[in-house]
Amino acid sequence: MNMIKKYTLPLALLVFVGLTGNALTDSLLSTDEAAASAGFSPLVPERDQRDASMHIARSLLVNHYRKQDFDREFSSQVFDNYLKSLDGQKLYLMQSDIDEFERYRHQLHSALKNGQLDPGFVIYNRYQERLLERLRYQIDYLKTAKESEFNQDEYILTDREKAPWAKNREELTDIWRRRVKSSLLASVLSGEDFKTAKDNLNKRFENQLKRSNQVRSEDAFQVYMNAFTTVYDPHTNYFSPQSSENFNINMRLSLEGIGAVLQSDNEYTKVVRLVPGGPAEKQGQLKPADRIVGVAQGDEEIVNVIGWRLDEVVELIRGPKHSVVRLEVIPASSKLESETRQVRILRDKVKLEEQAANSQIIELERNGQKKRVGVIQIPTFYADFQAMQNGEEDYKSTTRDVRVLLDELRAGAGIDGLVVDLRGNGGGSLDEANQLTGLFIDRGPTVQIRGANNRVDPLEDPDPALVYGGPLVVLVDRMSASASEIFAGAIQDYGRGVIMGSRTFGKGTVQAVRPLNHGQLKITQAKFYRISGGSTQHKGVLPDVLIPDAIDPTKVGEDALDHALPWDSINAVSYPRLSEMGPILGDLNQRHLRRFEKDPEFKLLLEEIALIEKQNAQQQVSLNRKTREIEIKEAEAAQLSLVNKRRSLKGEPPFKNFEEWEDYLEQQAAASERKKEVDFVMREGAEVLLDYVELQSKLLTADAA
Repeated sequence: MNMIKKYTLPLALLVFVGLTGNALTDSLLSTDEAAASAGFSPLVPERDQRDASMHIARSLLVNHYRKQDFDREFSSQVFDNYLKSLDGQKLYLMQSDIDEFERYRHQLHSALKNGQLDPGFVIYNRYQERLLERLRYQIDYLKTAKESEFNQDEYILTDREKAPWAKNREELTDIWRRRVKSSLLASVLSGEDFKTAKDNLNKRFENQLKRSNQVRSEDAFQVYMNAFTTVYDPHTNYFSPQSSENFNINMRLSLEGIGAVLQSDNEYTKVVRLVPGGPAEKQGQLKPADRIVGVAQGDEEIVNVIGWRLDEVVELIRGPKHSVVRLEVIPASSKLESETRQVRILRDKVKLEEQAANSQIIELERNGQKKRVGVIQIPTFYADFQAMQNGEEDYKSTTRDVRVLLDELRAGAGIDGLVVDLRGNGGGSLDEANQLTGLFIDRGPTVQIRGANNRVDPLEDPDPALVYGGPLVVLVDRMSASASEIFAGAIQDYGRGVIMGSRTFGKGTVQAVRPLNHGQLKITQAKFYRISGGSTQHKGVLPDVLIPDAIDPTKVGEDALDHALPWDSINAVSYPRLSEMGPILGDLNQRHLRRFEKDPEFKLLLEEIALIEKQNAQQQVSLNRKTREIEIKEAEAAQLSLVNKRRSLKGEPPFKNFEEWEDYLEQQAAASERKKEVDFVMREGAEVLLDYVELQSKLLTADAA
């Protein structure tokens, strides 16, 4: 997620990596000979890479927050991590390959410390050999594939991560026959004739084969080193020299593109999150956990980017502002790689003012009286550091902007309470999270930071002034992370307001970038703790009033990442509890649930979540044309039903069919702007705030009596 001040986390290169050892040269030679016979020139480690691996090992041992020994167990984790990063779906390597590699499982810890990279390259070369075999097989299969094969009753697994490795080539070939058949069927069902579908797939496979023959030593090294570093935690990453250049460009915020944070996910480029105010976020179709498989400039032909390096995909997506990029993506909800959609985005710079806090007023009726609830939306925790360094007095920042918005909301008729909306806020400046918390308390600590040396440093509210002391509700969701969790956690610990929504992302770590002789290392060196002592890491912030989230928590969130640092706690610091929520939380939730049980928007949300869960439970998909058509029509009908129910609530006419809805989305994308409106969660936040005011008043009256 977006990180903190100078520890920002823009391009998350969560590639993985693996093995080494001079004692294993005999195996290296035999593997090289096999690779050479397959027409592939084996990759070998370079001197700079060997030196860099030793530097990385030393830095992890000394500077990483997590202290662990380089022992046999650690070696085993790197081994498994490497295989998963190379072939997580078990589509290329066979059980015989894994059996051969087992000899390395407990040898990596010593090899990595000594810069011995040979075993990692052995495994990578074998993987590359198998990859080329499969690409050639797909091309050969297309030559003889017949449309009549779609009449057979066959299925394909939607997720092979937990499946066993193929026992032999025959079993692997059958897996790939079904995969190519599935891709062909998907193309035909999307409207292509059989010959065109074959020709287009053949072109795609030929391009992949050409690119796969262009791999270089740095590709193997980067995957290997990241398999090593991410065993420590998923945010500790190695950046190759070229990746480092992209990382630094993004840190300077001079990147013109779509405003999305991307990471490598096996052969794919996955969307981690969307930058608030960025072109992709405003366009509205690209979602977290979507996988990008193709990129096109304007109306040009789409270039397939499966198997490309992350920096190459980023370079293709990046471009001059006001130019159009088309992305072919596998939606997060899709069960098969062959089910894709196109997203058209107008590139632009992400302007600071488009990420700025904004406000509105919700008017409600309560006990015959009109109530005004202010809402402040904060997309990110920002600050114009350049203007600050230049000594400009009117530089923009989250805290400064929110202070102005609070003054505006309280002017005139004023407000009866405030809702702060942090949904989708992935973090930003730690200093701004600290200062913003200070607007809502007199004085006191806001967060604790523990470093790799176990020293704990609390951050204090820098301003003793209380800017807003009225009733407060904070909205959060699964995409609220880092600085958002610091603010929400502090408000909850002080008893300063009600936290409402779904459990937050759970990113409670701090990264710093260290230069290497060859590339850079982004390393986790500190951890956030709430003032009450609990970490924001892994568990996130659990709201006082829960609202289900349509975002799949198994795909998005810190606890969805391998090797994430665990939740733990330290001693609390001294701070004043401003109010106790316990006595009123039961009544607060009961009132909320009674309203939501009658709310048609909430019922639709539950339907949407149920549909996502049903899709996730689907373990196989038919390769029979008629059966597949039925499956697709049922899925489209379920999705269209939800869309039309929402339109009905707004008084808008329903779409006649799925295609009409897709055309509408394309038209909305061309406009590249979505109208901001009060959604039902925001409105319910205002209702909960008024409940909170009433219940607190009753509690105070009872105490006084």
